[in-house]
Amino acid sequence: MNILVTGANGQLGTHMRLKSASSCHRYFYTDIEELDITDLQAIQSFVKDNSIQAIVNSAAYTNVDKAESDEESADRINHVAVGYMADTMASVGGLLIHVSTDYVFGGTFYNVPISEDAITNPTGAYGRTKLAGEKAVLSSGCRHIILRTAWLYSEYGKNFCKTMLNLTANKPQLSVVFDQVGTPTYAGDLASVIQIILEKRLDTGNEGIYHFTNEGVCSWYDFTKEIARQAGHKECDIQPCHSNEYPTPVIRPSYSVLDKTKFKQTFHLPIPYWVDSLSVCLKGLLQ
Repeated sequence: MNILVTGANGQLGTHMRLKSASSCHRYFYTDIEELDITDLQAIQSFVKDNSIQAIVNSAAYTNVDKAESDEESADRINHVAVGYMADTMASVGGLLIHVSTDYVFGGTFYNVPISEDAITNPTGAYGRTKLAGEKAVLSSGCRHIILRTAWLYSEYGKNFCKTMLNLTANKPQLSVVFDQVGTPTYAGDLASVIQIILEKRLDTGNEGIYHFTNEGVCSWYDFTKEIARQAGHKECDIQPCHSNEYPTPVIRPSYSVLDKTKFKQTFHLPIPYWVDSLSVCLKGLLQ
């Protein structure tokens, strides 16, 4: 099978590249420089020329705050480009695995894990454009699996884990919000399940929207404390604070724990505990 992975230089794309090194399938990795996903003709030509049978779309406009002042750019990548890929896969009978986000729920308060059929209500441009991308996939008629995830981090790119690893090593004191709760998700684990779905053809008859994060629940404060603990950064005094002490252009979801029941019952794949996966990531970073 010939598989295209977009956003190849991002956190998820990089892990996809590493995990597929020994695959018997043929993977094509592109970023915006190699393939402009906002150009329908470019996508169609690439798919045709390389006989692409599946696309893993890990490309996204992820600057949540900047999206508020540049929603047009965010929409072009998170919505329009996704629709182009979906329509192209529909035309060739291919599969689209599209990565979405917990931010589609931000405007509604939940206090129990959120299921796939819960009411979506994004609070900002990022969430709106990601939700529009989901709807474009659904309306295209293509074979699809939409994976909503949250709090993604890895050894690569810019992310919360790497930022806090640096800050707790160099700051004597740090304040981190404790009133936003979710699940840190290691990009390596997400890449693994995507590869298994592709390699074992678990997509067959299992189209739809699924939630995938690591197991467990914590706040950003708890996440930071665990990063510092595992890294041995004992000198930094980490204190909890409220979200309103650090105002941002977008209201972040206060509770974005995603219910993975449907994913587990469908694919029967093990999901690591977030603390254990953090250990894997930090081992790579600290080495």
